[in-house]
Amino acid sequence: MKNILKFLLISLAVFSVETASADYMLVPIKKVIDGGLAEFVRRSITEAERDNFEGIIFHVDTPGGRVDSAVDIKDTILNADLTTIAFVDKNAISAGSLISLACDSLFMSTGASIGAATAVDMQGKKASEKVISYFRAQMRATAEATGRRTDIAEAMVDEEIEIEGVSKKGKLVTLTYTEALELGISNGTTETVEELLESIGKKGSEIMSMKPNWAENLVRFFTHPVVSSLLMSIGFLGLMIEIRTPGWGIGGTLGIIALGLFFGSHYIVNLAGVGELIIFAAGIIMLTLEVLVIPGFGFAGVAGIALIIASLYLSLVGRLPQMSDYSTATGTIAAAFALTILGTALLVRFIPRTAIFDKIVLSTEERSDRGFASAESDSSLIGNIGITQSDLRPAGKIQIDGKRIDVVSEGDFIASGEKVKVIEVRGSRIVVKKV
Repeated sequence: MKNILKFLLISLAVFSVETASADYMLVPIKKVIDGGLAEFVRRSITEAERDNFEGIIFHVDTPGGRVDSAVDIKDTILNADLTTIAFVDKNAISAGSLISLACDSLFMSTGASIGAATAVDMQGKKASEKVISYFRAQMRATAEATGRRTDIAEAMVDEEIEIEGVSKKGKLVTLTYTEALELGISNGTTETVEELLESIGKKGSEIMSMKPNWAENLVRFFTHPVVSSLLMSIGFLGLMIEIRTPGWGIGGTLGIIALGLFFGSHYIVNLAGVGELIIFAAGIIMLTLEVLVIPGFGFAGVAGIALIIASLYLSLVGRLPQMSDYSTATGTIAAAFALTILGTALLVRFIPRTAIFDKIVLSTEERSDRGFASAESDSSLIGNIGITQSDLRPAGKIQIDGKRIDVVSEGDFIASGEKVKVIEVRGSRIVVKKV
């Protein structure tokens, strides 16, 4: 299913792909690393292999990002059937160092640095030992695959590793461009991509710069935390409207579309998996049964909503969650609920005043002063005295001029045989009080 979604994504963006006539492809690894960037790198390598490029140059300048996305990019680079070169222009920090080490060659500009690869959360706090151990193994295996020093790669992640002449215990390894060259991590120092090509004996080679296409930008847009909150809010609001109205209508349809966009984008970038989709589908099925089949709103509806929220939360957390991912997921869902409550309040307040509301809701009042009546009223009864023929609790019968009439008291109990007076007649409702 994921391959089908990716095929559709590439097909929708096919018009933005240029015909290759260059020797090297330049792929930017800039800003924060996320799932959308991983898909962009995967497409770039696929196109470079298809069009017989000689190699790919990754222009790296990143502070890091998601561990799972960096691992995806690393695996894609290691499996590439062409030459891969990392050009670290200023920073290859954290996840950026893993991507750089995965390339066949690594060049750095003057003043650039690489390392400090221990996983941290958004507040700069160290991730769990499980995540640290996993990322340390990834760095070691990557350095081993590309013929670089595995001890230095591990020391970039774990400050407990001490390397004589390189690092002391308690300090993460971060190498300058000169240190990286001396220790064999980098292959040279260059200031531009053109200088890099000259240094590897490919001076004058044509370069084609790759950029994310509109479809990839759209996926990254939908997976942004703010947009994810909006999609969830629209989904929650639509489902809430559907629960409160009979049958299935536009509210539920819009809700399903919004949640579908959320899950589709997160599934493509590997944040949501088959498990999350199954939980989400189960929640939708239970909620649909509650709305269309089961009367009222009970266990099935509550369970359906709980399953939907659980699937959303798991999709936001990702495959290798850090503490920051849990707090971010909680904040995103909380923001979605807040927007849902606000949206509901706005709908209740302003929609009744719109022209659309007047077209779908009957607003005419059938008032008695306009000639409307639910039943014939005998106002001549007002003021008449009768005798109760039964206890009024508060409804019962009285007799006026030999005629038995159904009446109600003002709410008080009136025993049988008491005198009562008619004080109000509204349609078939006749109100009496004890005399």
